[in-house]
Amino acid sequence: MANLAADMEAYQGGRILALIRDVGAAAQGDSLYLVGGVVRDLLLGRSTLDLDLAVEGNAPSLARRLGRLFDGKVVTHPRFGTATFKQGPVSLDFVTARSETYAKPGALPTVSPGTIQDDLARRDFTINAMAIHLAPERFGELLDPHRGKPDIDQGLIRVLHRESFKDDPTRIWRAIRYEQRLHFTLERRTEDLLRSDAPMMECVSGDRLRHELERILQEERPEKVLCRAEVLGVLDQLVPGLEGDGWLAGRFDEARQASPDARPAMALYLALLAWRLEEEKLRQFAERLKFGGEAAKVLKDVLRLRQDLRRLGAPGLQPSATCGLLDPHYTLVIMAGVLATDSPLVRQRLEAYLADLRFVSPSLDGNDLRAMGVPAGRKLGSLLRALKDARLDGKVATREEEKTLVRQWIGE
Repeated sequence: MANLAADMEAYQGGRILALIRDVGAAAQGDSLYLVGGVVRDLLLGRSTLDLDLAVEGNAPSLARRLGRLFDGKVVTHPRFGTATFKQGPVSLDFVTARSETYAKPGALPTVSPGTIQDDLARRDFTINAMAIHLAPERFGELLDPHRGKPDIDQGLIRVLHRESFKDDPTRIWRAIRYEQRLHFTLERRTEDLLRSDAPMMECVSGDRLRHELERILQEERPEKVLCRAEVLGVLDQLVPGLEGDGWLAGRFDEARQASPDARPAMALYLALLAWRLEEEKLRQFAERLKFGGEAAKVLKDVLRLRQDLRRLGAPGLQPSATCGLLDPHYTLVIMAGVLATDSPLVRQRLEAYLADLRFVSPSLDGNDLRAMGVPAGRKLGSLLRALKDARLDGKVATREEEKTLVRQWIGE
């Protein structure tokens, strides 16, 4: 039987390993295991600070006891049988080992306490259905009832049973995400089940589908997941008309190259994903996945900007007119427009707006205009806007020229 104690020492580091050993010893009557992704990542030679532990017992009670013993901060969720223990940068997530049953496809599971065998049997894929004993006498021993380690060695994503995708259709998205992230391959029978069960996503709530899409857009190369999803006939389950193709892959890559951060904002990816949807399909997409907050505003603005881009391509358009068109739009959506447009002229004007035009303002402000005799109110506001337009269009370049223009307007 495999023992991963040496792997834990190599990839988790001394402080984390010491804490895990101490926690395992202190669990006493509660059987405690490392479970899920951390076991997979250890076998793949990856380290992580977020560790999941399953308890054959009461997870919140054990976490509180460990918090007192090891001076950690503990947050419990007794209703769900979970708790989080934090000590410095290390986070341990405790869950009570449980079994799950599904009343119907896409429904949330009915949960009841169970053994570690029950807990592993409820998981999505064999590579995530392994555990490591933490009791001192068995520390590091691998528990692998579903043969996840051989699948890791062969680079395969395999479901535990044929009803897996029907029980929880969001596993379809996770299967593709893991396949692309880990450079694995869907096991043949798993791929057949995925393709045949893809329509079951109609049973899943929009909130859960949105959560899966958000996790995809947080991947290092989200376009790989989206393009693979189209090949498998899954992408249009979100809304017919979504495309994962070379165009999208190229725009996502350009977005990363243009971003000052390691990864572009998720909303930029979202705007590009939705960019080519017809108006009604875009609305359906937003409603089906129940987007709210910034994401909902971005999707609405994609529609508005696409309409305004037609006017932005007009010959002889003044910079002030460019600002008039673009000022009402979100910066992220304008960035998406830069990447999405096929018109060199439109791209040039969008880039000019982002780099320079949006920052232009007159030297004179409201106080200056009042000192020159302009009363507060609508007229003052309209004169300030007219001054900005004059600056943008090169009609004035200095403070004195602005004053001269204001005096002329007042005189008129």
